Amino acid sequence: MFNTFRKPLLLLLSAFAASLPVLSQAEPLPTPPEIAAKAWVLMSYESGQVIAGENIHKQHAPASLVKIMTSYVVGQELKAGHIATDDLVVISENAWGQKFPGSSKMFLNVGDQVSVDDLNHGVIISSGNDATVALAEHVAGHQSAFIEMMNRHAEKLGMKDSYFTNPHGLDSDDQFITAYDMAVLTRAFIRDLPNVYPIFKQKSFTFGKIKQGNRNGLLWDTTLNVDGVKTGYTKEAGYSLVSSAEQNGQRLIAVVLGTQSSSSRQSESKKLLTWGFRFYQDIHPQFSGKELAPLRVWYGSPSSINLEVEEGGTITVPRRERKNITYTITYDHNLEAPVEVGQTVGKVEWYLNDEVIAERPLLAKEASEKAPWYKSMVDVVWRPINEWFSSQDWEPKPVTEQ
Repeated sequence: MFNTFRKPLLLLLSAFAASLPVLSQAEPLPTPPEIAAKAWVLMSYESGQVIAGENIHKQHAPASLVKIMTSYVVGQELKAGHIATDDLVVISENAWGQKFPGSSKMFLNVGDQVSVDDLNHGVIISSGNDATVALAEHVAGHQSAFIEMMNRHAEKLGMKDSYFTNPHGLDSDDQFITAYDMAVLTRAFIRDLPNVYPIFKQKSFTFGKIKQGNRNGLLWDTTLNVDGVKTGYTKEAGYSLVSSAEQNGQRLIAVVLGTQSSSSRQSESKKLLTWGFRFYQDIHPQFSGKELAPLRVWYGSPSSINLEVEEGGTITVPRRERKNITYTITYDHNLEAPVEVGQTVGKVEWYLNDEVIAERPLLAKEASEKAPWYKSMVDVVWRPINEWFSSQDWEPKPVTEQ
């Protein structure tokens, strides 16, 4: 059973809440701009919260946005030491540039020996379809195995509504993404691969005496500090863009899918990022030791464990509204051993205008093993008493953010 606060904590917080001054009337939440895209989302990198969006879980043809996942898989293999940036990849007929007429490519030729580093630059900057096949074959032996790796990573990241069938993004009936999933992937890329992500901000790449520019026009916009991520276009997908920018220590991720032109995907993304930085901020709530007191573990050794808030408890809120934000803490008071580190044992919910704006799991900071029977006899006596108290209808008052 999950109960909000424990009884002693309830009395403490109720007294605290009663002593607070009357809150001023909260301002209306900022209305997001009109975005001319079939689907779009704005996400905070720090908290992972969706600030605004439309059709965020609607499946859409991905085009070259698939290459973000392709480079993510390559980056993870580099990080694990399974491949190296200076590995030389022999270009097969499958990766021959002439296999991709009328589409973006590095202009690879059969038999060429090209480094993994050059190929990854060719995927990210030049959007080379031939380079994706060359990397897929080098990493996994053949494309089918690499695609399996792509989908395993997608599942691990929680990209529940996306599925990949090729490494380059050319139209395929069974391949699709969502705006939300692409924001999740981009957040993971920035977090997990800090040595690879900077490639996305390079404005050009030269290979074989052919210089190609980065198609992300926001990299040239001096009013925003955009440092990635990827454009995409096919007839089915329309013009799409995933972008990320940082301002005064705050990073936002914007995804627009299916706009009408390359200039439109750029202007709509800029509109979204500018609005987000103007009206939202990340905050890092602090909790006292009494609010996150050690939690009892029945029949456990130790008999209580310390807790932490997932993602460090960072939340994204409208600017100037911090004083109107309240929160409640909920614990599992029937928690039994064994308990693993990172196990969910409760949650924190933040409210604005009586609506939940953020929720974070409470996690076990340490493990608790099952205690020997002779050490758990006290719990056999006290647990029924605790369950009786926990079943009472406590009505905790939310605490105001300070």
